[in-house]
Amino acid sequence: MKRFVLITIFLCSSLSFTPLQAKDKYLDNHSCNECHEKIYEEYQLSFHAKGYFTDELHRKIADKVSTKKYGCATCHMPMADNLKALVSGEARPDKRNKTHTDAISCYFCHTIAYVKTAHKFNVNTKARQAKGYKPTLYGRLNNPDDCDKHSSVYNPVYAKKVCMGCHSHKLNDNNVTIFKAMGEKQDSIGCIKCHMPEVSGGAEKMDKRTRGHHASHKFLGIHDKAFRKTGVDINISVNDKEIAVTLFNKMEHPLIIQPARAKFLKIELIRKNKVIWKNYYKEPSEDKQGYFSYSFKQNGEKVIIPAHASRGHVYNLEAKETKELKYTVPELEKSDKIRVTMYVQFAKSDCAKVIDLKESDLTDSQEMKMVEFINK
Repeated sequence: MKRFVLITIFLCSSLSFTPLQAKDKYLDNHSCNECHEKIYEEYQLSFHAKGYFTDELHRKIADKVSTKKYGCATCHMPMADNLKALVSGEARPDKRNKTHTDAISCYFCHTIAYVKTAHKFNVNTKARQAKGYKPTLYGRLNNPDDCDKHSSVYNPVYAKKVCMGCHSHKLNDNNVTIFKAMGEKQDSIGCIKCHMPEVSGGAEKMDKRTRGHHASHKFLGIHDKAFRKTGVDINISVNDKEIAVTLFNKMEHPLIIQPARAKFLKIELIRKNKVIWKNYYKEPSEDKQGYFSYSFKQNGEKVIIPAHASRGHVYNLEAKETKELKYTVPELEKSDKIRVTMYVQFAKSDCAKVIDLKESDLTDSQEMKMVEFINK
């Protein structure tokens, strides 16, 4: 699941990894550009590069949860040199602090020693860096090159669990699931194959070992127009006055993984260029079987921001699941066309209202995939 799917976790009540210590050397994102020019260029287009200051949706949700504590920092500002203070409310995000503005930084992702599986959310454990020595960065390359800025080491966690630190699941303090992207038996290789495909060009500007390719750091996802077409197959069949729309989720994660979003079907029966039937008329949520989203309640009342929700539900298309949706329509005539379009709203309508979101590409429905059936 442009650029990588940004995971907007609505509440992080405690640290998910060992924070940066004052004595540790921090390599900022821009310093990586000197040797990894192509990767840096890709990363700058990704949602890992976006954070509190550059992502309106994330910032407004985080501020709606609390204008004092920034609990989301554990995954969205993980290299902050005052992470505990951000989470506790003793400090706020600071535009002048590079460890804040670097968002989900290169240094963070490449210094994860291992990931501990936990109930509410998994815990990233950062590698301890020896004082007075250049940092050691981890990755998947066998026999990696060193440089004057850092040492390089192969770490098997990067093929197994590295994505699961932030991209697996999140429960709030009431044990309500407010985010779920990965199953317990999944590993990171599945994520990497889809979201970090091999592309031409070495990992370093000077390709000393002539590898000739590297894993893309665009972190392709739902924001990329071409990429989002690939996740779900849509098939249409007709039997008298009934049409069946069959969805197959080819992805290794559910169709809906975070509560701000909605994905839905728009189904139209078109006769002589005129729509004579459709599955909803005002809001996509009118069609309960074709509208995929999270819903939450707090003390029996509907809530949109689920930080303190006491109950939660998600209508989903699970990983590798097939779902058949049936609709009764007028009897089809020759040359009638049935058009099925799947859309995504990055911020569904009720969420956008609660946080007063203005950015149209987040609130407007974006096409994922469209298929047509012509009656012969």
